[in-house]
Amino acid sequence: MKQKIKVGIVGAGGWGFQHARAFTARKDVEVIGIFGRSEERTKKRAEEFQVPYYLDLDEMLDQGKPDLVDVCLPGQNTYEILHELLEAGYPVMTEKPLTYDLEKGKELIRLAEDKNLFFAIDFNHSCSKAVQMAKKDIEAGKLGEVIFAEWHFAQSGSFEIAHPYMDIIEAQCHGLDLIEYLCGPISSVSADMTDMTGKDSYTTFSLSLRFKAGGVGTFLGSFDAEDAYDCVQELRINGTAGNITITDNTREYICQERGQETACVWKPGIFDDENSSFGKNLDRNIDQTLRALRNGEMPPIRAERGLRALEVAWAAIEAFEKGIRVEI
Repeated sequence: MKQKIKVGIVGAGGWGFQHARAFTARKDVEVIGIFGRSEERTKKRAEEFQVPYYLDLDEMLDQGKPDLVDVCLPGQNTYEILHELLEAGYPVMTEKPLTYDLEKGKELIRLAEDKNLFFAIDFNHSCSKAVQMAKKDIEAGKLGEVIFAEWHFAQSGSFEIAHPYMDIIEAQCHGLDLIEYLCGPISSVSADMTDMTGKDSYTTFSLSLRFKAGGVGTFLGSFDAEDAYDCVQELRINGTAGNITITDNTREYICQERGQETACVWKPGIFDDENSSFGKNLDRNIDQTLRALRNGEMPPIRAERGLRALEVAWAAIEAFEKGIRVEI
């Protein structure tokens, strides 16, 4: 690998900004350009970070010869570009979700596997210090076996993308991935959803989960709340040996052993911008991803996790539409 890793960025939207910020801040990366569909927005984004902009993807690839292509597009617009990049043999990092269509998602994973390609996804929730502390404590046996888990993520939502199940596929894939990351595979699901706020989409839903290991879980996702409300996101996991709680992903982590009246609590300090900022989760994922790329390893968060989250989401959708519990 060259001294600097050449990265091409696809997408000039909100998360395209975050990725451009994170990559251009690194001394070991050269951003060879940003590709977008709108000249006005793409040019503006490129000027912000003093890199070239392109309206033709092939032109950026031919001229910049990137070592990694970073795709930051809404999930309904990713398939064609991801397929083109993987078919051409480029290492890829993509924003979540992998795609909206389950069969197309499977095709992307098969293509990457057939070519043995580096294919990463940005499930940045799992990169927070709180989640990594939880993972370490769970692996150390402090939780024991999972008896039940509770996920709550209620926020405001944007509806530029018209899809009846946008929340569970586009936003809550983070939770579907994270709850399996910490609790193990989900074996079955039932679901209820509402569109009572009239946004042409099921904007709030609840799931009843069963884990392969025997525990159960509840999952609430919503686009009908506000980001400024108290406790927008919370995860509780109760096991045979203890209990953990993660609040707002970066705000607080609590681990308490069964039978103890005291708990271990972590909160980031007032000046701890690194661990208190959700945006820095992306930086941590990029850091680990580039380290793996440089070492010739597969990414720490492989795109297969994006496919798995999509499988669980569509199982929940089937469960809701048919009014049944669906095995996964």
